[in-house]
Amino acid sequence: MPLRLRLLAAALCGLLGLTLTAAVFVRTQVGQRLDGVLLPRAERGGGYEQQTVLVGPAKTVLAAFRRPTLIAALLGAVLLVGVLRRRSVAGVVGVGMVLCTVLVAGALKAAMPRPDLRIESSTTHNSFPSGHVAAATALLLAFMLVLPGWARRWLAVPGAAGVSVIAAATMIAGWHRFSDALGGVLLGVTVFCLAAAALPDRPGGRAATGGSGGGSRNRRLAEAGTGLVVLGWAVLVVVPNLAASVRLGALVAIVAAGASTMVLVASVVFLVRSAEFVVPLGARQPARPSIER
Repeated sequence: MPLRLRLLAAALCGLLGLTLTAAVFVRTQVGQRLDGVLLPRAERGGGYEQQTVLVGPAKTVLAAFRRPTLIAALLGAVLLVGVLRRRSVAGVVGVGMVLCTVLVAGALKAAMPRPDLRIESSTTHNSFPSGHVAAATALLLAFMLVLPGWARRWLAVPGAAGVSVIAAATMIAGWHRFSDALGGVLLGVTVFCLAAAALPDRPGGRAATGGSGGGSRNRRLAEAGTGLVVLGWAVLVVVPNLAASVRLGALVAIVAAGASTMVLVASVVFLVRSAEFVVPLGARQPARPSIER
């Protein structure tokens, strides 16, 4: 199946997942109750801010991420990499993808009503999907349009970890529910698949995937080993520290959001693993050989 059709199919799956998440968690009693169990409302004030020492660091992370200078620097980096790799159009599409994701997230929150289903742990304020998580996901995936295949895979693990930190911070600070974070990731992935499908692709050959078979195999082993080390570190170090700092429901929400982010990001990176979104601006056509007389 051509890459474009696979990307469109992935976008359809992402849209379906986003719709189902909204339908279940926003529109049903079971979903609203589950969100409330995972992240219960505070006893004072009625907000969702969790009672943990991590609230301060979470708000610091969110304040740093929402700085216009940081967002502008990351978008500029996407454009710069695109220009340096003669993927200028892909860089512009990546920036547009991020802006589109943020706009769609805001529009959904404004247009989607959250019904009052008489759930004690829920409010009628709609925060689905999370704009912070959607923006973080879109920023990460924007680099996948301009980076070579080997660099995409190396960026995927720390990038997905960064998105997971943003998602966890929004939940700990009480800005978003678990369903909001999951919806943000799904929205970012869906818009990325649509943007990537709109770009022409030159299938990557041996040069794009890492040279000879032996070198490519060793690279894949190194990448897999790095991923396993990071995952093991998270399981052995991060999760126990979280368990000592947050309630069980919040721990489950954070781990579930992080795992979902890892799976979704890994899926789309695997999908475009050897794609080269080549649309160079001002590219010169190869000169035709002159006919000797």
